[in-house]
Amino acid sequence: MIYTNMPLSAFDSTASIEDEINQKILSVSEDRLQGFIADPFREIAHLTNLPLALVLERIRLMFSAGTIRRIRLTLLANDLAPGALVAWKIPESSLHEAFDFLFQKDPFSGHVVIRSTDPAAAGARYRLWSTLKVPQGFSIQTHCELLKNLIGAEDYKIMPAKGIFTLGVGHIRRKTILPGTKSPRAAVMHPIAIKTLSEKQWLVLKSLKEELTLEEIEEGLWEKRASKIGMSSQEFFSIAKELEKIGILGRFSTFLEHVKPLYDGKKVTKFNALFHWAVPQGMEREAGGQIGRFEILTHCYWREAGSEFKNVNIMAVAHGKEKGLLESHKKAIDEHLEAVGIPVSYTNIFWGGRSEIKPSEIFPEAYKEWLQKMGLDSSVISNS
Repeated sequence: MIYTNMPLSAFDSTASIEDEINQKILSVSEDRLQGFIADPFREIAHLTNLPLALVLERIRLMFSAGTIRRIRLTLLANDLAPGALVAWKIPESSLHEAFDFLFQKDPFSGHVVIRSTDPAAAGARYRLWSTLKVPQGFSIQTHCELLKNLIGAEDYKIMPAKGIFTLGVGHIRRKTILPGTKSPRAAVMHPIAIKTLSEKQWLVLKSLKEELTLEEIEEGLWEKRASKIGMSSQEFFSIAKELEKIGILGRFSTFLEHVKPLYDGKKVTKFNALFHWAVPQGMEREAGGQIGRFEILTHCYWREAGSEFKNVNIMAVAHGKEKGLLESHKKAIDEHLEAVGIPVSYTNIFWGGRSEIKPSEIFPEAYKEWLQKMGLDSSVISNS
């Protein structure tokens, strides 16, 4: 049964995140399927010890009800297109208008969040935060200049990622994690390095990146995608494995809403916290490895924030339903850094409010189309 055009009132508790079977599925399907998996739904069934038919039925139900907002194979897009976290200083009167533009009209801005912190804290006036990817051949700096004029920003701060320590959003799995819970070993840093792909690799990558439709939640997903682009399954799978080996495929994931109420009024999370630490120059890799061990974190990066943010260089994100509990998780990380002898000259939390998330476009042709739509000349702003 395909649940199209059904009113939300038609869905019962079997589409809820509170359902025991759904929790079992989501604890795997959110962030446990790493790289290219030939049959991801069968793998979910295997890892949850549930019948495949039941897994497919529940994922279709949750997707139709909006419990799952999208399903796709993620990419380590920082290795495919120059990327950064951007903090925007926007007049308060136009903050939400700027937010809407980045979310609705800039396909290269991904996560868009309005954040707040202690007004006396470093960078407190930077309220609007966004992730940004600009396709190869174009400039992040120039794109930010364009956006600055389009959204009326007073200033902005570009913070490229130098290394990734943690990347994987598993809200259901993290609901019961206690403060201080960490892996036995330090996180290994993934250094950022732009990869060059062949025409066929880009073609397969584009197919892998597309969000699933409801009708695609079934066996044989990638075989059908291969056929759609006129490629044999054997060649498609071979190239997908090449892309995995290169290190640019992330995880096959069912994404939940972060803070928006679901069809039944429930929320997956209520708070999201962006943690900041400034550690001594030369200790970034060690500090990020220690911070990245903590299982509550969905993201952990080495980013240079500069003097506006008191030289913060390690950032991490955590989500939860209780603000105090997230603060306890942060305290546990701080105490661990002290215990292992990593000095911290400054630390802070930026709390997330309004937020929207979408995948950033990374293909050069998409950027050219956007420039044309905005009435801009691509030859003038291409990256030399």
